[in-house]
Amino acid sequence: MNKTIFWLVQIGVLAAFVTAYNVASTDVQQTLKQKVNPAPYVPPVEIPRSEPLVVEPLFNRPEMVSDEDLAAVLWQVRPKFPRKGLRPNLVEHAIRTWSNRAEFNDPDVLSGKQMEEFLLDHSTFVLSWNNEATPLLDDRETGVGVNWGVARSASVHHDHMLACVTEAGVKLDAPVFLPSQREMTLENVLRESLRDFRLDERETEWTAMAFGLWLPPTRNWKAADGREMSFDLLAERLIRGDMEKGVCSGTHRVYSLCLLWRLDQEFDILSDGVSEHIYEHLALVRDQITDSQFEDGHWPSNWDEGSRAKVNPREDELKDTVIATGHHLEWLAIAPEDLHPPREQIDRAAQWIIQTTKEQSADDIFRRYTFFSHIGNALALWRGTHPADFWMDWQAKNPEWEFRN
Repeated sequence: MNKTIFWLVQIGVLAAFVTAYNVASTDVQQTLKQKVNPAPYVPPVEIPRSEPLVVEPLFNRPEMVSDEDLAAVLWQVRPKFPRKGLRPNLVEHAIRTWSNRAEFNDPDVLSGKQMEEFLLDHSTFVLSWNNEATPLLDDRETGVGVNWGVARSASVHHDHMLACVTEAGVKLDAPVFLPSQREMTLENVLRESLRDFRLDERETEWTAMAFGLWLPPTRNWKAADGREMSFDLLAERLIRGDMEKGVCSGTHRVYSLCLLWRLDQEFDILSDGVSEHIYEHLALVRDQITDSQFEDGHWPSNWDEGSRAKVNPREDELKDTVIATGHHLEWLAIAPEDLHPPREQIDRAAQWIIQTTKEQSADDIFRRYTFFSHIGNALALWRGTHPADFWMDWQAKNPEWEFRN
C-alpha cells in the first residue's frame, strides 16, 4: 500500500511539473533545459523578411549586348534537360539564372516553378531518380538538410541549393516536402544551414550569398555551438587564401564578396574596416583582370597572375576560359564603375563570350551547362534586367523567333 501511495505521489509531482513547464514562458523553459542539459542555448536567428533581397545590376548597355545577342545566348541556356536522372546541380544553376517565375513556350523546357518543385519536393525528385538514389533533401530532427557531394543525385556544394533558390526568388514559406512525407518550408532549410555552418569549411561562397540575401540588417548571430558569427567573419574568410584556388578559378568568391559589399551599402552589415578591405580586394581583382585579359577578350583561368598570365599562357580548355570570362562579367555587372577594367576590355569580353556561346551545339551546352548558365545571367545583368523578364517579353514580341547555331 505504501508503495502504491509513493508512486501516485511521484506521478502527481511529474504531472504538476509537466503542466508548469507547458505554461511557463520561453525563457523559463530554456533555463530549465539548461539545468538538465548544460549545452548553451542559442536563440534562433531573426529572419526579417519573407522574400529574399535582390542585388540589382547597375548598368544597361545595349551597345555592348544587343537584344538579338542576348536572346541568342538565353536560347542556348534554356533549361531543356532530359528528365531521367536529372542532376540537381543542373537545376540549381538553371533556376538561379532563370528564377522561379520563368515560363517558356516549349513544354520540353523546365519552367521556373517546375525547377522549384524538383528541388523542394521529394515526390517530384523521385519521378526522375526513383527510390534508388540518394535523396536531395535530408530529413533531420533539427530541420531540413541538403545532401551534397559526389553523388549525381546530390547537390555539388554545401549550401549551393539554398543560395540558388534564394537568388531565384523562392519565398521563405515555400513548401518543402521531405522523403518522410513531412511538410516543411524553405525557412527550415535556411535555419538548418544557420545551425550547421562552420567558418572553417572549405567552401563558404554560397553560404555567404544565402545569408546575405536573407538576414540583413542583422550583422551578428550565434552558431549552434554558441560561437559568434558575423558578416565580417564571412567576408574575411572569403578574402583569405590564394585567389585562383576557390571554386571556378576563384571567381565565386569574388561575386560573393561584391554581393556582400553591395548589401553593406544599403544595410550596413559590415564594419567600416571590413567593408574597406573588401573594396581593396575587389580593386586588386580589377587590376589583375585588366592586365591578364587576352586580345580576343577572354580571361584565362590564372587571371590572378595579371600580366604574367599572358607571358606564359596556360593551356586552358574552353570550359576554363568560359568560366573565367563569364563569371568575371557577372560580378562586374553588380560592381560600381570604379571597380571595372576599362570599358573597351569589358566590351571585348562580352563579344568573345557571346560569339563563343552562339557557336556551341546543344550537346556542347548541355555538357557544360553549369558554366554557360552564368553567361546568360551576366549578359542580362549588363542590360539592366534578368533572364526571365527579358525572355518572356522577347517571346511575346517574337513568337516565331528561333536561334539557329
